[in-house]
Amino acid sequence: MRKPIYIAVILIVQTLCALFFVSDILSAFFGFSTTPLPWEIREVMEIFAAFGLVVGVVLGAVLLRLATADRRRAELQLRRASSAFMQLLAERMAEWGLTPAERDVALFAIKGLSTAEIAALRATSEGTIKAQTNAIYRKAGVSGRAQLISLFIDDLIDKDAIGAPDASRPEGQDAAA
Repeated sequence: MRKPIYIAVILIVQTLCALFFVSDILSAFFGFSTTPLPWEIREVMEIFAAFGLVVGVVLGAVLLRLATADRRRAELQLRRASSAFMQLLAERMAEWGLTPAERDVALFAIKGLSTAEIAALRATSEGTIKAQTNAIYRKAGVSGRAQLISLFIDDLIDKDAIGAPDASRPEGQDAAA
């Protein structure tokens, strides 16, 4: 939450410092007459403006590095979650005793593909896909696609489902049983 504030401060400081130098150059170029400042004050202003730009660059680099580290952490968490989801899918499908064809159909159904799309991908008829999805639902103990998906969502939300078996269930028994 603090990063946007830091970024805003950096941008404001850099903008003010850059405006100082740009206004000086433009006023000389267009011949605007200004009240001259004593050279000591002018030198101090230039030093502070240059220092502000350097600090802005350094802080910008630090924030960029932090953002890159955050992105890497997020990608790692996403890979772990994806891996956990795929592992959960494989475990549940094995528990239900799905055939390889039913596993493919179940995966496509969970991904949200329609019966027609699954049939086209598997180069089979929609009737075959419907029969396979009905077999999947029966084996999983659900009445449709929404309940099938909710089984996995419930398992992922349940922090005990990933990495630790549910102590309330006898071993080898799934949530639908």
